[in-house]
This record gives sequence, C-alpha cells and structure tokens, in this order.
Amino acid sequence: MPKFAANLTMLFNEVPFLDRFEAAARAGFDAVEFLFPYPFGAAELAERLEANRLRLVLHNLPAGNWEAGERGIACLPDRVGEFQDGVGRAIEYAKALKVRQVNCLAGIRPNGVDAERTRSTLVDNLRFAAAALARDGIRLLVEPCNAYDIPGFALNRSKETLDVIRDVGSENLFLQYDIYHMQRMEGELAATIKANLPRIAHMQLADNPGRHEPGTGEIHYAFLFEFIDSLGYDGYIGCEYKPRTTTHDGLGWLRTVAGRASAAAR
Repeated sequence: MPKFAANLTMLFNEVPFLDRFEAAARAGFDAVEFLFPYPFGAAELAERLEANRLRLVLHNLPAGNWEAGERGIACLPDRVGEFQDGVGRAIEYAKALKVRQVNCLAGIRPNGVDAERTRSTLVDNLRFAAAALARDGIRLLVEPCNAYDIPGFALNRSKETLDVIRDVGSENLFLQYDIYHMQRMEGELAATIKANLPRIAHMQLADNPGRHEPGTGEIHYAFLFEFIDSLGYDGYIGCEYKPRTTTHDGLGWLRTVAGRASAAAR
C-alpha cells in the first residue's frame, strides 16, 4: 500500500491551519505536507508535528506573492536575489521541521521576456538551490503544473521538466510528479511513472475533473495505487485535492485502499 500524506493547505479546511495537524492525525495520517510554512514560526509548527506524531514530508520554497497570483519566482530574471534569499529561508525551516525535501515552483513566464532567458534563469536558480540544499542533506524537487489551472506556468510536462533537470546537472534535483496535473497535460500516467521512477522523489494526487478526491473522476486510482506499489516506490503520495464536500466525508477512498491492503496481507 502506498504511503499517503495529508496536504494541510488543501485538506481539513473546516478548521484553522494549526488545528489541521490534529485533524490529520485523528483521520489516520502519519505524515503531512503543505505549501508554505513561512506565515508561522518554525517552533510552533514543530510543536504541532511532535504533539500529533506527524512527519512533515514536503513544503515549497518561497514562491512570491501568492495572493496576487504569483506561482513561484524561479524563472523570473529580475528576481534572482529574492529567489536565493528564499532558498536560505527554506533551509532554515526545513532543518527546524526535519523535512528532507522541498519543492520549487518554477513560476509564470513574464510577458515580454525571451523564453530562452526565462529557461536559463530557471536552470541557474535550480542549480544554485540544489547545491545549497545538498549541503544540509535536503533534496530539491521541481514540479510541472498544468497550463489550464495556471496559464503561462513555466513547466507543464514531465519530459520538459526532466530536460531542465538534465541541464541543471545536479544529483540533488528530482521530479515531483503530480498525478492530477499530468493527467490534464499528458496522460500516460503509469508508463511515465515507471520510466522515470529513479528521478521521482515525491508524488501528489487529485482526480480529474474538479481536482477532488480519488474516485470522483476519470483516473483509475485503484489500478494506479497497486501499480505504483508494484514498482517499489517508497516515498509518500501527497493528498493535494479539494474535498468535494468535507474532508472527513471524502476520505472513503483512503479507507478502501487500507481495506484492500489489509485483505491482501491476510
């Protein structure tokens, strides 16, 4: 059975953020992820993790002004200094929270800037971040996102992202594979995961359409979970979806997966 982490940015929105740690533990999760730790003190977050016996498996680098629609700054030529400062801040939080990998959102390509310049900026920034994080034993991940939800996002497909990883040339840079985003952009989920498993350090899920919980859309998750398990993937899969009703009412899929795993073990 794959290991699942509750995404506290998306799940348990019925309660304030700091109360979501307890809600996730009560729902049976032993691990969590979220977009950004930075609005809170690291000590406060560490206390919530420890009190609820949870492991933090992922957070993102600072990504600019999220409320204003920015989705990362790694591809922006005029924000390199800010990006590098953000890497330092991410390292401070990652060390305090004992998280061993952080994700980089590439950002939306700026108007009026040559595409090759934005790509070279992204490559250079990822090279800087991968080296800085490696010194503290923290993995860097980079994630393609679909162009329907985030028009203009700098990375949209697996191959495109793997090409950037190749050009960065760091052993400390990996692919974050979001099943929902890649279903929207390219399909071929099982084949892509199998072909690129050595470079995939983390996965995330949601169904399509709607970005709701597994079982609400077209993705055959019962097959996909068994397939991922058969490949020997030992990382977590982050549950980064929007519950169709409440988080608790939408967790039937997880209980079904656990039940199948228990039956198979008998």
